[in-house]
Amino acid sequence: MLVALSGGSDSLALAAATAFEAPRHGLRAGAVIVDHGLQSGSALVAANAAATARALGLDPVVVRRVEVGEAGGPEAAARDARYSALAIVAQETGAVAVMTGHTLDDQAETVLLGLARGSGGLSLGGMRECVPLAAATYAGEQTGGPQLARPLLLRPLLGIRRSTTEQSCTDLGLTAWADPHNDDTSFTRVRVRTEALPALERALGAHVVEALARTADVLREDAEALDRFTDELIEELAELEEGGLSLPVAALAANPAALRNRLIRKVVDAEFHRSLSRAHTLEVARLVTDWRGQGALHLPGIRVERVGDRVVFTADPLGHDADA
Repeated sequence: MLVALSGGSDSLALAAATAFEAPRHGLRAGAVIVDHGLQSGSALVAANAAATARALGLDPVVVRRVEVGEAGGPEAAARDARYSALAIVAQETGAVAVMTGHTLDDQAETVLLGLARGSGGLSLGGMRECVPLAAATYAGEQTGGPQLARPLLLRPLLGIRRSTTEQSCTDLGLTAWADPHNDDTSFTRVRVRTEALPALERALGAHVVEALARTADVLREDAEALDRFTDELIEELAELEEGGLSLPVAALAANPAALRNRLIRKVVDAEFHRSLSRAHTLEVARLVTDWRGQGALHLPGIRVERVGDRVVFTADPLGHDADA
């Protein structure tokens, strides 16, 4: 397994704990350091983190420089580049898992960001402790070579406060790197960390971080249950159509709005690899709940229309935003 090490207190505490525990469980543990190249001296920071990892006894230790694009904004672009690199290094080294130092504080920040975006229960469910680590490109897919099992992304510190990781580094005599970006309030997450959460703690009490994390756990459980039920319904109800598939109006109408809307979004995502906005989802639902003979909806990449007793979804390369 690998520790994703930035040199900050969270990942450094995780690296030290892993270096101590892994040999006692017969596991080989290494580290991967991603150099985003976004700051002056980033190569030196990466080299120092690698030296610390080796001093802790981690092996292998890999430093990977990445090119950060612009898609989705600077934070999202850096995250995409980082996770792609982590997955590729994991495959190259044969690691079964990559561990990150996300803490309880990170979870609370994620929940608040999801709330601000109005992203719904899935986003408010925050980060999961264990998920498949996906990469944009895998070596086997590039070369046509054998496919290896995709590694897992583990977040073992999600139940631990950031203050605990900082104290752990102090107790162990480890000097953590202070990322200047963590003080840059042009980043939304930094404003949540330095302004929003402290304000909530002052107004609501010191345990608001834990409360937000508990809320995430409950919402994630609910979302996962609904998603599983939705997948089962799609297998039962969906019928293939030329260029797409359809769902029965009666079944959509019989289900509560939360499940009906999930069915619509899941069908579109699974069949056409498109993510419907809430506005688009509700427009599709109106073909069931408020049917007045309206014509087909031309949404991004798909066409949706009511044909008899079914709602039919087909590919539409010329589809556009119905709200435009």
